[in-house]
Amino acid sequence: MTEVPVPDEKHMRLRYAGTCRACGVDLPARTDAIYQKSTKTVRCVECVPAPSEPEKPQLSRREGDPTEVEPGVPGGSARREFERRRASREQRIRVKHPRLGGLILALGDEPQSTTAWDTGAIGEERLGARLNEYASDSIRVLHDRRIPGSRANIDHIVVARSGVYVVDAKRYKGRPTLKVEGGVLRPRVEKLLVGRRDCTRVVDSVRKQVEVVRGIVEDDRVVHGVLCFVEADWPLIGGSFVTRDVDVLWPKKLYAKLSADGPWSTGQVRALHRLLGGALPPAH
Repeated sequence: MTEVPVPDEKHMRLRYAGTCRACGVDLPARTDAIYQKSTKTVRCVECVPAPSEPEKPQLSRREGDPTEVEPGVPGGSARREFERRRASREQRIRVKHPRLGGLILALGDEPQSTTAWDTGAIGEERLGARLNEYASDSIRVLHDRRIPGSRANIDHIVVARSGVYVVDAKRYKGRPTLKVEGGVLRPRVEKLLVGRRDCTRVVDSVRKQVEVVRGIVEDDRVVHGVLCFVEADWPLIGGSFVTRDVDVLWPKKLYAKLSADGPWSTGQVRALHRLLGGALPPAH
């Protein structure tokens, strides 16, 4: 649709929150919008009035708006990397052993460096499927988002009334625990262990992803980092904890957080979802 020029309108990034005069959606600060000087009101960029007609509310995204944010495919990047590595190994073996290549592939296992991608993809796919089931007007999800200028990606982003959650899904075996060293005479050091495996670097990765999202939202208070272990050995009582501002928990505990009430309206949830979806495209 071609936007109709209006003399007293200006395309700008909002300094303050507002409400679209056409469709009634809440527009948070820093959102791209159209400001009308004569009425001192704003509207969504997508809400375009027809020539010589008054503005009419546009269809909501859930009613088929073609500008709907693409949620992405859970585990898409990990699944593609697994398939690429497996195909590359098969090609190398068949070229090196033209006659016995098929037999070698049938009897041999994929290396751990390859199966790790399959394991990770399954974890992201399972958690992503459940998040999609929870999706609603007040809980909107994004999966497998590419970080511009980096080879890294974000597994899941959930925008809910209580905030924005940057979720890293892991399918590790063992019990997650927090090990604290120092704190009196030495600097306090927190380590994340899953069984005997030191997974502290995973916390560092989530913190970097949170900083990326905070840079887009421009509000440190509303963005939360989450490490969700989908098949870990969690105790019957308790078990979840926080390390360096990152929540470490399991899927049901995450769903409870997402369902909690918060200060944002469904319109604000929608606008933030759209903002993040545009800034962090799907990692095709």
